[in-house]
Amino acid sequence: MQLLQLYMVGLILLTFGLSDRLQAQGGKSLEKPGSVIGTVSNVNGDTVAKATVVLENFDGKGRRTAVSNDNGFFEFHDIKPGIPFNIMASAEGLAQWKSSSITLVPNQFKILDIKLRVPTAITTVEVTQRSEEVATEQVKIQEKQRIFGVIPNFYVVYEPNPAPLTTKLKFRLALRTATDPITFLGTGFISALQQAGDTPNFGQGAQGFAKRFGANTADAFTDIMIGGAILPSLLHQDPRYFYKGTGTTKSRIRHAVLYPFVCKGDNGRSQPNYSSLGGDLASSAISNLYYPESNRGAGMVFTNFAIGTGSRVAASLVQEFVLRKLTHTRGDSP
Repeated sequence: MQLLQLYMVGLILLTFGLSDRLQAQGGKSLEKPGSVIGTVSNVNGDTVAKATVVLENFDGKGRRTAVSNDNGFFEFHDIKPGIPFNIMASAEGLAQWKSSSITLVPNQFKILDIKLRVPTAITTVEVTQRSEEVATEQVKIQEKQRIFGVIPNFYVVYEPNPAPLTTKLKFRLALRTATDPITFLGTGFISALQQAGDTPNFGQGAQGFAKRFGANTADAFTDIMIGGAILPSLLHQDPRYFYKGTGTTKSRIRHAVLYPFVCKGDNGRSQPNYSSLGGDLASSAISNLYYPESNRGAGMVFTNFAIGTGSRVAASLVQEFVLRKLTHTRGDSP
């Protein structure tokens, strides 16, 4: 019995001795610092050399700097445990990276994989530049679109997701349409029909035809430039007709009929077509300056405006259901 008690006492003493020793060792381990190592790369996975990596304590008492080597590797050692800190990394041409709060436990070995991105501002510039380039290429294709390979059909878009036009491209497309030789031939044909009907009251003969041709040329030019370039640029609207081509017949009719009244803005959203309506109204009003007195007045202005708008509705329906099959790009076989 006494021997058993001696064994028990010895076991208890041994236990306390081990406990004290472990605590002493634990106290020593609390003093052991940690380390942070890692690599710096870009979003494509390429390592970034000579990136500046900064370790900064939250208490403001410690700031250390390292530079990544040719393999993007960096390291910090002897980091005191229990004190929170941030890691920041930066490199020329890339956006700064910053970690969330990090706190090491004694003897911890932490590995970071830092990826630096392209700054947002630079990305935006590149995207805008690409959008302008795409729009320019699309306009080049539109300038080759001709019905039967002859009659200009520049203001219709067959691309499902076209890029918005810049101001420069809007004026380019308008001038290309207004100065195309076939436009002048069409103006001459309309003038001949008016000559046969003796309207407007410019008289007959070569002089009457010349006046009609001049008036019709001015009408077309002001309508195209104001409704196709000036107002669309000021109001940030797209003057082109966007071919639908799919869906039910009813939905396509609705799309075509609404075109003179609803257009697509440069932001891609539908909005009232102030450009087209304003161009028709402005062109009709300007014609008061050179039409015969008997063909002037507010009544004639609004009559011509209504006729112009109605013509756009009819033209849109023809675009949607007929002209797609008849329109060819110069250089393509019909």
